[in-house]
Amino acid sequence: MKNNISILGCGWLGFPLALTLTKNGYSIKGSTTSEIKVKLLNNNGVQPFIIDLSNRENEFKKFLNSEVLIIAIPSKNIAGFKNLISHIENSKIKNILFISSTSVYPNSNSIITEEHLIHKTPLSEIEMLFKTNTNFKSTILRFGGLIGYDRKPGNFFKNGKIINYPDAFVNLIHRDDCIQIIKEIIAKNIWSKTLNACTDTHPKKRDFYTKEFKKEGRNNPIFKEFFPNEYKIINSDLLKSILNYNFIHSDLMHY
Repeated sequence: MKNNISILGCGWLGFPLALTLTKNGYSIKGSTTSEIKVKLLNNNGVQPFIIDLSNRENEFKKFLNSEVLIIAIPSKNIAGFKNLISHIENSKIKNILFISSTSVYPNSNSIITEEHLIHKTPLSEIEMLFKTNTNFKSTILRFGGLIGYDRKPGNFFKNGKIINYPDAFVNLIHRDDCIQIIKEIIAKNIWSKTLNACTDTHPKKRDFYTKEFKKEGRNNPIFKEFFPNEYKIINSDLLKSILNYNFIHSDLMHY
């Protein structure tokens, strides 16, 4: 059972994560909302399940027959998560890794650690559902903006889209690092923690997106000049210390 992991959400992050964990000897159950993707999961050694939080007729019992559950879906369906948790409470799941976002932190023009106050939002409310439940141990992993492969920052803004706060700092993380961090948390049994995960460098939007637009062969981005500026700088020192982790893509100006 120890090597059995269920991944709720085999999308842009969850699918390559499932493939990586399978190659590392784990037995993976993966969920999708798409019938088309069932065959893809099956063909890659992942036991597929159709799971939709808005549908209460899911195969939760079989899907949750694991020790670890990784939740990698962007849903803010609070009622759906409450229903999911009721099924987890009656399952063999002992540990949960909930993929959250640093968007829970407000812009405070400061360096942000895990101790900082967060917005009251559906996402932060869902975090609390897992953090406060004593039937299992939950680690909340707050990723910065996700980049890598087909998620190219140089294409984040369509032509004519104005970028606000050009002197604000970017808080991003590459998918390679996301997957490696998740692997480390599972391997080292890091549970009941809240961890920020962003690259070490935080260039200004002006510098970063000008470079990224150029990489995609686009004209320079359009910036709207604001004063005062609004920003936050996400600090990941706690994660680096607990996992003894060095980022694969640590320099956003040269990745």
